[in-house]
Amino acid sequence: MRKPSRILVVDDEPGMLRAVERVLGAIHRVVGIQSSAQAVTVALEFQPDLVILDVRMPEMDGFELMARLKSTHPAPDIILMTGSVDDMDQKLIRALRGRAFYFIQKPFDRELLLTLVERCLELRWRREEHRQHTQRLERELAEARAFQQELLPDRHASTDRIAINCRYVSCSELGGDLYDYTMGSSGRVALIVADVMGHGVSAAMLTGVVKSAFRASDADEYAPGAVVQRVRSSLSAFGPERFVTLFAAVLSADTGRLHYVNAGHPAGLLWHADGRIERLTSTGPLVSPAFPPSAWEPHEVAMAPGDQLLVYTDGISDTLAGEHDFGEEPIVAAIQRHAVGGVPLLDALLSQVRERLGGRPQADDLTLLTAKMLPRRSPDRVSGIRP
Repeated sequence: MRKPSRILVVDDEPGMLRAVERVLGAIHRVVGIQSSAQAVTVALEFQPDLVILDVRMPEMDGFELMARLKSTHPAPDIILMTGSVDDMDQKLIRALRGRAFYFIQKPFDRELLLTLVERCLELRWRREEHRQHTQRLERELAEARAFQQELLPDRHASTDRIAINCRYVSCSELGGDLYDYTMGSSGRVALIVADVMGHGVSAAMLTGVVKSAFRASDADEYAPGAVVQRVRSSLSAFGPERFVTLFAAVLSADTGRLHYVNAGHPAGLLWHADGRIERLTSTGPLVSPAFPPSAWEPHEVAMAPGDQLLVYTDGISDTLAGEHDFGEEPIVAAIQRHAVGGVPLLDALLSQVRERLGGRPQADDLTLLTAKMLPRRSPDRVSGIRP
């Protein structure tokens, strides 16, 4: 049961104040005042949910008083009363334009006033309930976004042999993108970029599942085929309607080989020091329990010092896609302009996406990762630089 509401009645006729108080006082807290000039001060102290006021008053008419009350915070709802039959249409129009809840004529019917007040207060209570619910959702969404960010490792990391640079920009909803990596001391890096189907809470939860599966692959030395199998097994509890696209890879500086699985993900782009660009296309379908374990085939390619890998999610390519391409051509062009890769390339691509959006809401997450093979350096030169 809701607590009694606060109602302020403003009318220069004492008899009308008593009449309204008799009708509403048994249910609500009612304060009556004859002076319209003092009503604003009283309202600031009383903080009414509803104000019932007369249109014709000597100090300040009801329309002016309504405008001043509507400018306060929190603004009360207003019911206007009038005992005059002159210019009723014009008064009604002014009441509606002033965002009054209702306009009644005196003398009023008791049941009509009770019904109007209860309806007005019920709608106000619904608005307040909705506002609190929205605020709670916004707090929970912010907490969930913060949790998602905590799932991600640092945006920059390097050893004496390999440099990793990453970017993640979530959309307006909870996102379903993820990047992760581990860097070994022996010039070996394991990495994953994944995109969970959909958005919202369920997608955000599944990014945690994918990360856990990736980290559990430590037992398999992060072999890309084993990563995919662990993700597939983890998704089995959620049904075949849940799926993930991912690019999982292990880069070894000692062997100069990149072992990878592309499970229905946009092609990874490997550009060599001589300018050649190699597309690392799908080696199997998207990851889902609906497909057999043998559906994903690991591949490998050579990577030499100076070579660099770019992996991204479809939020990038879909935004950059034009009439005659699927978004890869602008990415290749950006690579050619920023062949050094790393931070300059990632920031240039995100700037290009923002320019293409032109202020429109971002419909999908944006995730990018580069891995660059560095020339061998002596241990005393290892640092946290961002090639």
